[in-house]
Amino acid sequence: MEQRRIGEVAVIFCSTRTTADAAGYDAAARIMDALAAVQPGYRGIDSARGADGAGITISYWANEAAAIGWRDHPDHAAIRERGRAVWYDDYRVTICTVARAYGWTRP
Repeated sequence: MEQRRIGEVAVIFCSTRTTADAAGYDAAARIMDALAAVQPGYRGIDSARGADGAGITISYWANEAAAIGWRDHPDHAAIRERGRAVWYDDYRVTICTVARAYGWTRP
């Protein structure tokens, strides 16, 4: 797990998946992960999803402008619309700035 940097922007995406089109969702998620990774200011991602469909993805960006650039990317916008139509029952997005970060790894 990568150490976060003070001042990075964290975009927290909490969602509940539908049961529709799991293969399409998985393919789109792989494409979005690869596309995000080459965007200016991209710093990383953490993601988890439970068996009940509840999930959280946190993407990290160098600054607010980079996070907005990702939000406004045309391919991301198209997938977001597909998500609203098919893959999500609901989602919410929270944006914040990293004020402190630390971690631990089992030796």
